[in-house]
Amino acid sequence: MATVSLKQDPDVLAARLTRAAETAAASDLDALLITPGSDLQYLLGVGGESHERLTCLVLPAKGEPALVVPKLEAPGYADTPLDELGIKVVTWVDGQDSHGMVAELLGDATRIAVADAMPALHTLPLRAALPGAEQVLASPVLRELRMRKDAAEITGLREAGAAIDRVHARMSEFLKVGRTEAEVGADITEAILAEGHTEAAFVIVGSGPNGASPHHSVSDRVIQRGDVVVIDIGGPIASGYNSDCTRTYAMGDPGDEVRETYAVLHAAQRAAVESVRPGATAESIDAAAREPIAAAGFGEYFVHRTGHGIGLDVHEEPYIVGGNPLPLEEGMAFSIEPGIYQQGEWGARIEDIVIVTADGVESVNNRPHELVVLPA
Repeated sequence: MATVSLKQDPDVLAARLTRAAETAAASDLDALLITPGSDLQYLLGVGGESHERLTCLVLPAKGEPALVVPKLEAPGYADTPLDELGIKVVTWVDGQDSHGMVAELLGDATRIAVADAMPALHTLPLRAALPGAEQVLASPVLRELRMRKDAAEITGLREAGAAIDRVHARMSEFLKVGRTEAEVGADITEAILAEGHTEAAFVIVGSGPNGASPHHSVSDRVIQRGDVVVIDIGGPIASGYNSDCTRTYAMGDPGDEVRETYAVLHAAQRAAVESVRPGATAESIDAAAREPIAAAGFGEYFVHRTGHGIGLDVHEEPYIVGGNPLPLEEGMAFSIEPGIYQQGEWGARIEDIVIVTADGVESVNNRPHELVVLPA
């Protein structure tokens, strides 16, 4: 399976590897085992997915790291500065015991952390190959690194945000009465690619009652005059960093009830964004979004958390939700996306990706937040 080099600065990657090893040591781990996915992308700047042949970065808390990789896959890492990063390459061919090779590299390790998304077809053989080693998840180590975005990551998020803003700016081209959600979604997908993304990771076109389903996709429903339409779209750009932005549109005048309800949502989203600063907790941001909605009598219609972290994954730490006391720090990036969903009738959501700055907050999405009324 082909890998994709994301052309990361070797010094940045070296610093990430060092911090990951140091954090593993501080967590009483002997090593991290990282298979292809966003964690490996973060540490080596190489995209790709796990499959039946094992590729695994063996990152000891102390000692030389190694990349165990099928010989046929090794050319995909030609642009990765493995020598410069001090990573030994261990290749194998079909018929050899790749999981045993990992075990040999780890020696007498007693506690190892495996990538959260490592497939069971590798987790279980590694457990058998290392019967004396406890397996735990790597996320407690890597989330401490990945939650705090460095300058290059923030640049990637800004570029992704600007790219998805350009798609929302074109919505009047696609969103018209008489078209189906699926037809609109197909045009949006093309626009997401045309405006700088490598793929459309998700396209939600929720018209009328479908807008009251937060994770609706598209359907054959025909968009009608007076509909309120939720458009939630995003995906990765070439750097690997993701966009995710929601705006709500109305097909002609939606009426006073919709406008008044939407005004509550607008105020709630603005209040949550304005409450972001270093030291504020994730749960306090959730409360800032939730309180105005509840005060207006719509609390039961806000049915999900206020936000999620974003970076190489669309959903990652930190999660902006009640019960999460995590203090926010400079460089953390996440969505703020309250919604009001009246089942069987209509729904609305406003979503921006924001980054915690030294003294406040920066939004990477800058399209208008007001209800956008399109010609019916």
